[in-house]
Amino acid sequence: LRSCVMTTGMHADELVADDETVRRLIAEQFPQWSSLPVRRLPPLGTDNQLFRLGDDLLVRMPRIPGPAEAVAFEHTWLPRLAPHLPVTIPAPVGLGEPGDGFPWPWTVVPWIEGSTPTESSYDPEEWGAELGAFVRACRAVPGMDGPVVTEGRGGPLPALDAWVRDWTDKADTTAVSRDAVLAVWEDALAAPAYDGEPCWFHGDLHDGNILVRDGHLAAVIDWGAAGRGDPAIELNALWGYVPPAAAEPYREAVGLDEAAYRRARGFALAPAISGWTYYRDTAPETSQGALETVRRLIA
Repeated sequence: LRSCVMTTGMHADELVADDETVRRLIAEQFPQWSSLPVRRLPPLGTDNQLFRLGDDLLVRMPRIPGPAEAVAFEHTWLPRLAPHLPVTIPAPVGLGEPGDGFPWPWTVVPWIEGSTPTESSYDPEEWGAELGAFVRACRAVPGMDGPVVTEGRGGPLPALDAWVRDWTDKADTTAVSRDAVLAVWEDALAAPAYDGEPCWFHGDLHDGNILVRDGHLAAVIDWGAAGRGDPAIELNALWGYVPPAAAEPYREAVGLDEAAYRRARGFALAPAISGWTYYRDTAPETSQGALETVRRLIA
């Protein structure tokens, strides 16, 4: 590696490109933007390092192999999804190739003005209704032969069974009861399975992937977990990000049945039970948030 820096950050296999590498990649692959300043942004998520490119663009560089696999998906599908949705999504305007020691594809997307939502920046009931309306609009997008998820978020829940049980066994059982965790999981598995047409979903709705402007939903970003599958996946936000005052308006606006609600508890549990332990030493705040989700599910 000429300029990339291997790190011991959140992930054992993490790699972060330095500023000069990004500048060279831009100059080599997108000469029309080579004169624009490049500015590294703080690491806000777990999957990508972000660089502001001039005033109107953003460079997203994967930090680990998994998100790198989503680059082609976002480049292909977000421009096709965007016209069907009521808010802005970051449809890529450039697909970068590996080079200069950086091993993965990467994207250039539009810079979207907005801020991370807080309970002081919106009316909870309006917010729940707006986010729920976005989910319904996403669910109504034509399939367009998009990829159907067969395992993971939005896929059949039984495919996650070994994952949930393995991470439950690794968890600190002095913090929560193993039996209580598995009771949530087994109820989700027992719920009637989704038997409709696969629906488009975002799959990772939380405050880090949502932007607000003037008190309203402005954009939904980071579509690395998206695909087509069980629409219940979007209700998992009820036990993660959506504040209690917005929960009922959100659930009502999403408009799914009790079976979907039960499956959604399983979709919420799977990343929470693993994230709690996985990020315990490398990202304590993320780990604590996952533990709080587990506790809410049990409660």
